[in-house]
Amino acid sequence: MPTTSENHSAQDTLKRAAADFAAVQLESGMVVGLGSGSTARLMVAALGRRVKEGLRVVGVPTSEQTAEQARALGIPLATLAECPSIDVTIDGADEVELGTLNLIKGGGGNQLREKIVATASSRLIIIVDETKLVRQLGAKARVPVEVAQFGWQATARSLSKLNANPSLRLSSEGKPFITDGGNYILDCAFGPIESATLLQRELDSVVGVIEHGLFIGLASQVLVGTPEGVKQLGRESLSDRLQS
Repeated sequence: MPTTSENHSAQDTLKRAAADFAAVQLESGMVVGLGSGSTARLMVAALGRRVKEGLRVVGVPTSEQTAEQARALGIPLATLAECPSIDVTIDGADEVELGTLNLIKGGGGNQLREKIVATASSRLIIIVDETKLVRQLGAKARVPVEVAQFGWQATARSLSKLNANPSLRLSSEGKPFITDGGNYILDCAFGPIESATLLQRELDSVVGVIEHGLFIGLASQVLVGTPEGVKQLGRESLSDRLQS
């Protein structure tokens, strides 16, 4: 039986294949949004190799960690103020709902900046391995909700009324995790989400909520690393379902 480390290694191999596939699609002159998290790091590494080969792009990072990695690889960077129109953003996801391509993102704690960059992009390409595909959002992942530090307990109580079962995210030191924007994250275990659109409206209405990890109607394409190769999913691909 494969160990946990072996499973992670296999998943990383599949995600790396999807990241390489995405990097090949980029063309010189593009402004590229650079996502955050472990999958996005693979994409930034692939982009760094292409830049070294002569590809001319400008990256707009969604986190300080991504910016640091990109600079080390020689990828030119700009802010969203300098490049308000982004050709394509490439990022990972915690869950991808088959058919709709609705997402849960923010496991790395950067959903606010990720969503700002995604909505400024002409295209959002998501790279995942096949374990991130679900029939219904919330089946596996919690929804990260970024909240103001001030009065976060009151915000948590409001979220509890939505059956969110919120828990404050902690750092490896056991202290509250703080986002790049200086906020806390409440990870909310809704379970399978009947209507992501309705839940999005409900979360948007809670005072103290800065942003959340529901990305509804934003993904243009999902690249899935599988043992048989990289599979491309689009929102029109309603027949792309998990086999029962």
